Amino acid sequence: METVSLKLDSRFAKDVEKTMKRHRYVTKTEFIREAIRDKIIDLEKQEALLRFKAGYGASKKKTSNAMLRAARAKAFEEFD
Repeated sequence: METVSLKLDSRFAKDVEKTMKRHRYVTKTEFIREAIRDKIIDLEKQEALLRFKAGYGASKKKTSNAMLRAARAKAFEEFD
């Protein structure tokens, strides 16, 4: 595991501690790791949405309802 050093403004550090205690996190490390994981997931969702939007309506060929359902299912799998 890699060690990362992080400096926080004292006011922000106090806010982090209050939030940690309210949500029953034992350590700051645990809290920060989960926050980073959540941020990564959010960014991946945003990227998937952008890919979806870029492809929406881009087809020059006729698309059947079955093809649309399959594309929609694939997009929702990416979100999951």
